[in-house]
This record gives sequence, structure tokens and C-alpha cells, in this order.
Amino acid sequence: MTVAQPVLRTPRLVLRPFALSDAARVAELAGDREVAATTLRIPHPYDAHMAEEWIADHRTAYEDGRLATFAITTAAGVLIGSIGLSLHSDHARGEMGYWIGKPYWGQGYATEAASAVLRFGFEALALHRIHAHHMTANPASGTVLKRLGMHHEGTLRHHTLKWGEFHDIECYGILAEELTAATPRPGDPS
Repeated sequence: MTVAQPVLRTPRLVLRPFALSDAARVAELAGDREVAATTLRIPHPYDAHMAEEWIADHRTAYEDGRLATFAITTAAGVLIGSIGLSLHSDHARGEMGYWIGKPYWGQGYATEAASAVLRFGFEALALHRIHAHHMTANPASGTVLKRLGMHHEGTLRHHTLKWGEFHDIECYGILAEELTAATPRPGDPS
């Protein structure tokens, strides 16, 4: 029997599995050069066919225990971004990654979604550690990780080559026992 990926809810958001019908919206949001510039894995240009290929693997990856990828939608069902965990069950850890469409930046959506995914990773998946990283040129992402109670664990200098330029990467992590009542719950003001 296959376990279906759950839907996570916060006061303002619904985090659900992606559907192929989301591909055009993913391409629209993730295809924005400013969104792609803040991530390590989103190419530019990014079209609907690329989004379909990306979405097509999600269900199998979840069933295989490799990934848990969620569409971030408003309570009204508007797709605004993506968040997920790359799972490494042999080490009881996950790597969190996310992006938010530019029209939705600065509204606390990343923090709210990430808080729900942290709790899902620790409580439902029994992970011991979750880590994340961001390009130094994207300090807003670092702010999100700090708000979640993640600890800065170091800087990887010139670690990533994107669009012909080397970027430093800031690394953060949190352990299951560090997720406390002080950690923002989904919907807490950010």
C-alpha cells in the first residue's frame, strides 16, 4: 500500500502535492529571472514543459522516500511557490528548499510554509536534522531560516557557479530537539 503525500495547512496557506495542471503557473512564477537568480536549481528561461517534467517525478520521489515537494497555495487556492525536503533517511535528515513567486515576496509566506514543513519533517517523518542553505546574495532567505530557529553553521566560499559567477553559500541547520515552543508555528507573525 502506498502512502499518499499529506496536505499541510496553516492559517493562510495550503501546502499540497503538485499537479501537472500547475505547470504553467510554476513556469510563470519560477521563470521570473529574479526568482531564478535566488535559487541554485531553477534555470532561466524556465518553461511549462520543464515544469511538467519536474512535477512528473514528485509522486514517485515521495513514495520512494527521496523527496516531499509541496505547492504553496493561498487558502483560496492560488499557487504562490514551492517548498520541499530532500530526504536522506539513512541519516535521518532532510534538506529544505523553497521559492516564492516575486509578487508574494516580503509577506511572511516563506516563513509560514517553512515552519509547517519543519514540523512535518520532525513530527511525521521522524527526521533528526533538517538543514538549508542560501546564496549570500539572497539575505531574505537567511532571515527566514533564522526566524525558524535554524543555526548558522558556516559559509561555503565560491561554492556555486550560477550564470558564470561564483556565489558564497550560507548553511543553516536545526535538530529535532531544538524545535521548541519558541519556534514559529505556521501563521505566527514573521
